Amino acid sequence: MQQDGQTTAYAKKLSKMIQCDTVSIPDVSQPEKFKAFHSVLKSLFPHVFSTMEVKDFDGSLLLKWASKIPDGKPILLMSHQDVVEATGTWRHSPFSGDIADGAVWGRGTVDTKGSLFCIFQAFEELIGAGYEPTTDLYIASSCTEEVSGPGAPAIVDYLRSQNVELRFLLDEGGMIKSEPLKGAKGRFAMIGCLEKGTGNFRFVARSGGGHASAPGKNTPLVRLGRFMSEIEKHNPFTAKMNPTTIEMFRRLGPTVSGPMGFVFRHAKGLSPLLSTVLPKANPLAGALISTTLAFTMAKGSDGLNVLPQEAYVTGNSRFIHHQGPEETYRLLKGIAAKYDIEVEVINASEPCPVVDFHSDSFKLVERTVRDIFPGVIPSPYAMTGGTDARFFAPICKDAIRFAPLEINEQQFKSIHGLDENIGIDALPPAVEFYKRILTSV
Repeated sequence: MQQDGQTTAYAKKLSKMIQCDTVSIPDVSQPEKFKAFHSVLKSLFPHVFSTMEVKDFDGSLLLKWASKIPDGKPILLMSHQDVVEATGTWRHSPFSGDIADGAVWGRGTVDTKGSLFCIFQAFEELIGAGYEPTTDLYIASSCTEEVSGPGAPAIVDYLRSQNVELRFLLDEGGMIKSEPLKGAKGRFAMIGCLEKGTGNFRFVARSGGGHASAPGKNTPLVRLGRFMSEIEKHNPFTAKMNPTTIEMFRRLGPTVSGPMGFVFRHAKGLSPLLSTVLPKANPLAGALISTTLAFTMAKGSDGLNVLPQEAYVTGNSRFIHHQGPEETYRLLKGIAAKYDIEVEVINASEPCPVVDFHSDSFKLVERTVRDIFPGVIPSPYAMTGGTDARFFAPICKDAIRFAPLEINEQQFKSIHGLDENIGIDALPPAVEFYKRILTSV
């Protein structure tokens, strides 16, 4: 742990990053907003920007610290610059960067300027200390992650054009948290190895329309309602344990008391039971082993007294590896047909390659967690959300989703919500973690 003076200095740097409004907007380029943020980064991390080669892809950044004696494949650390909007009433203004109650407050402190600061600071300190890397080291930071925009794909296209193949990368994902699943007592580093695919569907019901004063039966909205009700009552997706979740439950098991602890500790042999029980007992745990569908938007007619000729709802889906986009579409199309509803695919992506938790890259992260965070239990983790790391699959087999910041339950819930903040004491060990990773390859 660094001295209090260093912790305070870290907090002040992160505060300045938070004070930059970097809210991204779908399909809107905002070069001036991100140029202003880059200016702040240059002032905070002068060694980085005077030493590393910098490429700017319409606001998304790629920095390279070239090794004079490259030995092996390069590694890349990444964390995005952009944040989601900050509506509602906050205890501290969302772009104030206030340092209060032992934390830095504001939008992006957890997702993900906190880890972005720690990455830049790790490079800054190593360069300042005269360290010479033994392989090329990269920082990547897109400005379009929150809107699934072109930033990360542009970076990957460039790296591919340079024939770069990464040994591994570290992106956002799991963090260090107490009780990541209910009943698991202890502190855990949840290291993301598996990321589900994502997709969106539009479910459309049509009719001849008409006046609301004389409604017929089975109008479009009624049919859509029945369709959604069936999906909710009779989940069409198959839950199935995978090696990542089996290992996760095995590692969490010794900290869970009672019958569920026994089941977790013997997850491999009891996987059929877990596959059946988990989705009913714990929605989060169920999402780790199954494709999901959440209804998100709806539209009917434009008039209060008009029956719609066309109505639709949209559904956001997260595809598990054993039940991907094509099978999900077939399942939904079959159910929708019973209600005379058409299914349109808005977009869909396959699940990402799974990182083997036996790999050297995972073991390095695991070993570093144990060294920097005594008492923390590292565990592989199945991601239910999406990250920019998914775009790097063509050039990186081991895309590990883990940010070494320790957060509490309130901070976890503040992601994309109110009162986002990160404890200042979480910053020094995270910087040390990244430094240890960079000097261990």
